[in-house]
Amino acid sequence: MPKGYWVARLDVKDADKYKEYVKANAVAFAKYGAKFLTRGGPFITLEGKNRSRNVILEFESVDKALACYNSPEYQEALAIRWGIAESDIYLMAGYDGPQPPDQPGDLASVRKAE
Repeated sequence: MPKGYWVARLDVKDADKYKEYVKANAVAFAKYGAKFLTRGGPFITLEGKNRSRNVILEFESVDKALACYNSPEYQEALAIRWGIAESDIYLMAGYDGPQPPDQPGDLASVRKAE
């Protein structure tokens, strides 16, 4: 089963209250083995609309990532976040398929044919 990833984009309206959310979500993240790959910090918007804070969490599986989100521990943390941050959160499955230059249709295969 592929790893599961939360991709979260947020605009925080109340930084002090957000700290309470961070403290509360740590309980669920520890229980479900979440690993922060990014956690805020600087970023460059290459395309589209941005938000001020971006986070990527890695889980052992999609099932664990979904279980974490639906857990009582995370729902308690989420209740703190409602109203203090606008957010977009996506759950994505990891990909372990062909990568460039082995990926079909990549430029390397076009150059070899010339």
